[in-house]
Amino acid sequence: MDEDEKYWRRNLAVCLSGSFTTIVAMTLLLPFLPLYVEQLGVSDPAAIAVWSGVAYGATFFAAALVAPFWGRLADRYGRKPMLIRASIGMAIAMSLIGMAHNVWELVGLRLFAGLAGGYASGSTILVATQTPRARSGWALGMLSSGIMAGNLVGPLIGGVLPPLIGIRATFWLAGGVIFIAFIATTVFIKEEKRSPARKAAARLGWVDISNKRLVAAMLVMGLLLMLANMSIEPIITIYVGQIGVAASRVTLISGLAMSAAALGSILSAARLGRLADRVGHWSVLIGALVAAALILIPQAFVTAGWQLVILRFLMGLALGGFLPCITSIIRHNVPDGITGRVLGYATSSQFAGQVVGPLLGGFVGGHIGMRAVFLGTSLLMALGAVYAAIVKRERT
Repeated sequence: MDEDEKYWRRNLAVCLSGSFTTIVAMTLLLPFLPLYVEQLGVSDPAAIAVWSGVAYGATFFAAALVAPFWGRLADRYGRKPMLIRASIGMAIAMSLIGMAHNVWELVGLRLFAGLAGGYASGSTILVATQTPRARSGWALGMLSSGIMAGNLVGPLIGGVLPPLIGIRATFWLAGGVIFIAFIATTVFIKEEKRSPARKAAARLGWVDISNKRLVAAMLVMGLLLMLANMSIEPIITIYVGQIGVAASRVTLISGLAMSAAALGSILSAARLGRLADRVGHWSVLIGALVAAALILIPQAFVTAGWQLVILRFLMGLALGGFLPCITSIIRHNVPDGITGRVLGYATSSQFAGQVVGPLLGGFVGGHIGMRAVFLGTSLLMALGAVYAAIVKRERT
């Protein structure tokens, strides 16, 4: 057994709690971000909407740019130092955001949060490389559940805390909680010192990957998953209004539909990860793509809000094991010395999907129709399944 593997369970627990905490901190501002922008001196409603979008997207844009760089440093100097850096960086960023004087400072600090953060992606690298290969799907599924739970809980906390303690105090509290994650990471995560062999392996590059097409396919799969999710999220509220839901219940049903997909993924991620460890990651990956493609079709023809909520939940169940399978396949097919760098590329491709998805969904929904978004996304998922099956066949 590798020395690092002796500590994988404890490391997984710390990474899961730390990732949950940092994701909550990154997403809790969603319900009150426009209010904070207004507090910082922006009064025009259109400008408030623009600045809110820029401030929210800035973090993910910056994170996409630097993810491969942090992954490369993790390969060279160790994964734990990168988690320590990310946790203290996020703690500082969140605290400073609560002290912003104008909207320019808010956007700049959100950019800093993306540049300095990356705890969840760093945790994925550490768990992927330290967990025994026979348990990697389950472990990554557990971590994925924690990350998705953070995305679900963050906006809920953001809706409750500001009326009680104020917007600025909410950011300071989030910074304090992340600082606790920094202490836990520093004290409890165990990683063996980098041996000369490992340091030498970190100098490997893309040319040293034996199956480049397989790895490239996984990067495309990550982009496809986020594009499929995010192309639909921005139009759900409009779509719910079009299918006959009463105006007074549109926001409620929309929120339930968005949360249902996240809840389904939380419930299925670890189970699908364990199944992938047993039957193969490729089988679960292709099955998830096919299931998602099929479930998207009836979403284009629903006639009631409850139908959409149920179908979004089923889609979340289908896609819960998607990212753990992608990570496991990359982990098993690249040299250990560059795992962090390649997983950094995978993170960047997923963030790219988060940026492109809403733009594409909004364009298609506005110019062609809402149903076209669901049917077009279904077609993309089906094509992804075919592409994954071709790459799998070539590999075998």
